[in-house]
Amino acid sequence: MKEKFQAKTFRAESLRTIERVNEIVALYQAQGYVLSLRQAYYQGVAKNWWENSEKSYKNLGALINDARVAGLVDWSAIEDRGREVAFPAHWASPKEIVEVAANQFRLDKWLDQDYLILVMVEKQALEGVLAPVCRDMDVRFAANKGYGSASFFYEVGQLLRAERRNDKAPVVLYLGDHDPSGLDMTRDVRERLEMFSRGSVEVRRLALNIDQVEDFALPENPAKTTDSRAQAYIDRFGDSSWELDALDPATLAGLVQDAVAEYRAENAWTESLKREQKMRAVCRALAIATGCAD
Repeated sequence: MKEKFQAKTFRAESLRTIERVNEIVALYQAQGYVLSLRQAYYQGVAKNWWENSEKSYKNLGALINDARVAGLVDWSAIEDRGREVAFPAHWASPKEIVEVAANQFRLDKWLDQDYLILVMVEKQALEGVLAPVCRDMDVRFAANKGYGSASFFYEVGQLLRAERRNDKAPVVLYLGDHDPSGLDMTRDVRERLEMFSRGSVEVRRLALNIDQVEDFALPENPAKTTDSRAQAYIDRFGDSSWELDALDPATLAGLVQDAVAEYRAENAWTESLKREQKMRAVCRALAIATGCAD
């Protein structure tokens, strides 16, 4: 909701920008998405509402901050996914917790499937878009935050190794920036997961790929020439790079949904859904029988 804490005066140009920000966030809120600042910024760049530069990005962030404090932008419209407050869950009654537990009961619907699917993204800022999709499709999700640590890859490698013993083929669906490091991270993910899992791992890069950059006419940024991989990248793609955040959130979600569906055996999936619903009904019946749902 919008809530005013301080009175602020804005120039007409700034008020127009605030209106456009509200237009962007309202569009995606209607679709069930909460944007990061970077995503909101790129949606405006795509509409030619502001220029694509680091200065423009910082100015927009400062303006949105002032607009929120002044009660002109919804506080829940843009998330800061790198900073969250954790707090314990509380319940008003046994009935409440039992009902929540029944609704949250989930079977591993990939137990009878041939694949173990893991969706991995380079940026934590996109977790708000991709994590709900993965939850709905019952697949594992991880945000790398750039090059992942050895501890992270060891842990994931052990998971893949265990699932391989259960005759499941591990598949990693990877999403990252189209820049020197972002492209190299696909190689890094494959090599380290194969090392730590002691076997072959299919790593499929869903985005960003150069055809997507061209198809969606994504706004470009200069390639980072300080990156040790810059020259090889520039020789192949030129001196421009592109950020994953620039893709429309619905497009990002669709890429993951379509890719996961390719690996899923629908008959087994449907049967798992039916068993899950029956077991949820048992949970609710148990709550009633024990008096917790009174």
